[in-house]
Amino acid sequence: MKIIKVCFALLAFCVFNVNAQVQSPQPSPLANLKQVVGLTQFEIAYSRPSMNEREIFGGLVPYGKLWRTAANKNTMITFDDDITIGGKSVEAGTYALFSTPNEGSWTFYVYTDTENWGTPREWSEEKIAAQFEAKSMRLNDRVESFTIDFNNFTKNGAHLVISWENTAVHIPIEVPTDKKVMASIKKAMENPTGDDYYRAAVYFMETDRDINKAREWVDIAMKKREDRPYWMLRQQSLIYAKAGEKQAAIKVALESLEAAKKAGNRDYVNMNTTSLKEWGAL
Repeated sequence: MKIIKVCFALLAFCVFNVNAQVQSPQPSPLANLKQVVGLTQFEIAYSRPSMNEREIFGGLVPYGKLWRTAANKNTMITFDDDITIGGKSVEAGTYALFSTPNEGSWTFYVYTDTENWGTPREWSEEKIAAQFEAKSMRLNDRVESFTIDFNNFTKNGAHLVISWENTAVHIPIEVPTDKKVMASIKKAMENPTGDDYYRAAVYFMETDRDINKAREWVDIAMKKREDRPYWMLRQQSLIYAKAGEKQAAIKVALESLEAAKKAGNRDYVNMNTTSLKEWGAL
C-alpha cells in the first residue's frame, strides 16, 4: 500500500510539474514570410525585435559591425530558383542573411552556413555566396518592430525591404520569370489547350515578342471556346491593335464593351471605353 501511495505521489508530482511550465511571449517573436515573385517562391524566417524606446542604428546595432539582420538565430532566406540579389547571382537554396549597417549604405552577405545563433563564431570568406552594397534611406515615420517585406513587384523581380526605427534598405531582386514562362509555353505547345493558346498569346504581346504569332494563337483560343468572355475579347482587341489591325481591334473591343456592361464589370467597361477613344471609335 505504501508503495502504491508513493507511486501516486510521484505521478502527481510529475503531472504537476509538466502542467506548471510557465509560458510567456518572446520579446522578439519569430516571423515566417512567404512570397511569390514572378514564378519564384521565397521564404524568410527571422525574429522581430522592437525598439522599446531604444536608439537602434548607431546604438543597439552599431555601425560598421557584422549583424545577424534581426535577433536570436540568424535570418534565413530560401528561394527555389537561381536569382540575382543586389546585382549578384546566387543559386537556389537556403542562406543566412548577414549585414554590416553603416550610415548611408549597408553591406550584405548571403552566407551558406545557416546554423548560427547570432553571427558565426568563425567567419569564413569561403561561405559567402554573394556580397553586395545597398543604400539606406531615412524614413519620416518610425518603424517600431524590425520588418522584412517585399515591395515594388514586377513580373521579373521585386525589392526586398528591411526597415526598422527610421531606416529602410531596398535590395533589388531579379528572378528568371521569362525563362520559366518560355519553357512552359514550349512544353504546352506540344499538345496545347485553348487556355494555353490564350495565355501564350497574351504573354507574347506583353513582352513584345512575335505579335503575328500572338494574333494567330489568340484567334485559335477564341475559336476553341463556346462563349466569348469580355476579358478574353479585351486581350484579343489589344493584340489586334498592336498588330496594326485597328478596325479589327475596334470591332472586338466593342463586343468586349457590351459583354462587360451586361456582366456589370465597370473596370472592363472603362478600359474598353478608353481604348476605343484612343482608336477614334468613340
